[in-house]
Amino acid sequence: MTFSLVVCTYMRPIALQKLLNTVTLQVLYPDEILIIDGSTNDDTARMLKTNAFKNLKYYKVNDNQRGLTKQRNFGISKVSERINVVCFLDDDITLDTSYFENLIGTYNTYPKALGVGGYITNEVIWERSNATSNSNYYDFDGWRRPEPLRFKIREIFGLNPDALPGVLPTFSHMRAIGFLPPSGKVYPVELFMGGVASYKMSVFKTLSFSTYFEGYGLYEDADFCLRLSKLGQLYVNTAAVCEHHHEIHGRPNTYKYGKMIIRNGWYIWRVKYNNPNFKSRLKWHLTAFLLLVLGALGGLKSKNKNLELQEALGRFVGWCSLIGNKPKIEK
Repeated sequence: MTFSLVVCTYMRPIALQKLLNTVTLQVLYPDEILIIDGSTNDDTARMLKTNAFKNLKYYKVNDNQRGLTKQRNFGISKVSERINVVCFLDDDITLDTSYFENLIGTYNTYPKALGVGGYITNEVIWERSNATSNSNYYDFDGWRRPEPLRFKIREIFGLNPDALPGVLPTFSHMRAIGFLPPSGKVYPVELFMGGVASYKMSVFKTLSFSTYFEGYGLYEDADFCLRLSKLGQLYVNTAAVCEHHHEIHGRPNTYKYGKMIIRNGWYIWRVKYNNPNFKSRLKWHLTAFLLLVLGALGGLKSKNKNLELQEALGRFVGWCSLIGNKPKIEK
């Protein structure tokens, strides 16, 4: 099965080089690598000129094509016709040597899969669970991880998700892929992180990444996956492992990020549930408010107090903006 790797990057030449160095060590190497660069300088181009990577093609986009979703759509337009699967990686990811072997192999095991996500290993500490129940841990499939404070408090108010990890609850605010354990198994999901994603090339005949998510594009991956999951099954292969190193360059300021969490979060909720019932609407708003308060209180105790409080303010402004300016859902 032929596959292409598309990396959309912005002002991160060092992080990109680290990623590509791990690509060169892959057991299964991409048939083509497309670098879609939205940088406002030439540092990334210079790095690629001094470091040769097999099957790599470089594209520098202009101002009108800059932004994650636009760059991804641009990348899709440049994928060769012979390609069966297109893989996306964030530029601050590093790969285990068998990442592509396990990821692409999933399509052979599940031939009807429309998309398969990889699995990030360096953000959560898991251990084998025992028979003893403990509210300080989240248990799943014979494994357990520390239960975050926000979920403990949500449990008190009856606001914990009513769906498995990787599946959007009736009132959104889901458990992310990080709540699936490192079991080496393949799990069915509705959405996964776009920075470690792959899709059959055929799906792009009818779908594209939404330009509603401009710039940084928070949750654009969730939007695409939710629309795609209405057409067929998606999976996460926890044997396709990698690490995410959260490069700070190219990220939005925390105020804008807070607004995006609320507005884009509301958007993807309505992509799946276009007319939720009153109980689900109430729970969405109560959860949004609770997380806003927890973020603000945490910010008061944080060393990065200003950044945390700016995000909380962004969440509040984004929440208030929904009263008279709800996002318009694209069909």
